[in-house]
Amino acid sequence: MLRYTVGKITPVQRREVRTSDFGPRASFWMNFPKEGSQLTPPHQSEDFKWKDYCPMVFRNLREMFKIDAADYMMSICGNDALRELSSPGKSGSVFFLSQDDRFMIKTLRKSEVKVLLRMLPNYHYHVRSYDNTLITKFFGLHRIKPSSGQKFRFVVMGNMFCTELRIHRRFDLKGSSLGRSADKVEIDENTILKDLDLNYCFYLEPSWQEALLSQIEIDSKFLEEQHIMDYSLLLGVHYRAPQHLRPLMSYNRSIMGDGLGSVAEEEDEISHYPQGLVLVPRGTDDSSVVVGSHIRGSRLRASSAGDEEVDLLLPGTARLQIQLGVNMPARAEQTPGKQEDMFHEAYDVVLYLGIIDILQDYNISKKIEHAYKSLQFDSVCISAVDPTFYSERFLEFIRKVFPPNSITS
Repeated sequence: MLRYTVGKITPVQRREVRTSDFGPRASFWMNFPKEGSQLTPPHQSEDFKWKDYCPMVFRNLREMFKIDAADYMMSICGNDALRELSSPGKSGSVFFLSQDDRFMIKTLRKSEVKVLLRMLPNYHYHVRSYDNTLITKFFGLHRIKPSSGQKFRFVVMGNMFCTELRIHRRFDLKGSSLGRSADKVEIDENTILKDLDLNYCFYLEPSWQEALLSQIEIDSKFLEEQHIMDYSLLLGVHYRAPQHLRPLMSYNRSIMGDGLGSVAEEEDEISHYPQGLVLVPRGTDDSSVVVGSHIRGSRLRASSAGDEEVDLLLPGTARLQIQLGVNMPARAEQTPGKQEDMFHEAYDVVLYLGIIDILQDYNISKKIEHAYKSLQFDSVCISAVDPTFYSERFLEFIRKVFPPNSITS
């Protein structure tokens, strides 16, 4: 179906997005009978109706991020099946990952589709205006209605953890504390940790820290204006493990694949890693640089390199292009008074981050939840709060995660 709809709109001449391209009226639907038709191919499933929301807008968003239509269709609709992931939240959504790790598909409730369609004009303007926005990248919104059965709505998003490096720790950070810790289970690389589980802060190159906090503030203020709350900063951490931590490292390979190679190969490489992360001036040969998925905007510059654009050089890998939220080297230091986890007192990490779950508006049910929980708990610690307070609390927490610092490479 995606192959059909993307293929249908791609030959249409490129043009600026118009007001008429937004909203429910800009959507179109098509019948897909099992035996096929003049317009649709035969298929193995039962008859169904396919709905494509605002196709011209999402085509424009894909082009903004230099996503080729053929590559997009092959990633989502290729011969390899999508991989289902367990849901990290309480929403009941189901997540799928494309085989090349570039795209994530998430099922949506009807209310979430309405929120996305309502905010889509402003979302499109925001993404177009801020090359380095950290907000979730949306690339398609669709609905399937089988002839017998319930409607199935889903959105195609960019996977911010599409990287050659292994993501060792994942955090979903909201700035609230009530219920904000992971279940007491064995923690591995695929466990989604939360605010109370974070026992260290990250020191970035000063100009990067300033740029990061500035963009997060711009993005959270945008969400506040859209009356959105309950969003999170999704943070992925790749760490450079010292020799003494090697026996403690856990490798859950069922989802993430091989990463940098086999476990034996990676452990052998880890023993030879230097403590520091090496920043090198941008190379003249861009073909040797690994660019993160769904990247726009400028590369980051480093004062330690004469304010030049820099790449991250790691043993055993190519140069990694450093941009806001992607391939960002940092120094992790344990928060005083917090229990030690995998990290030692301090060492080098590479960070991946973005703002996710941006389709929850402060509706009547959230207002009721806020009133009910406020009777039992301090309203400062609960998630369901009005968007202005949510944004302020979120920013206050994120500033503690990325404190100011003066570092050298």
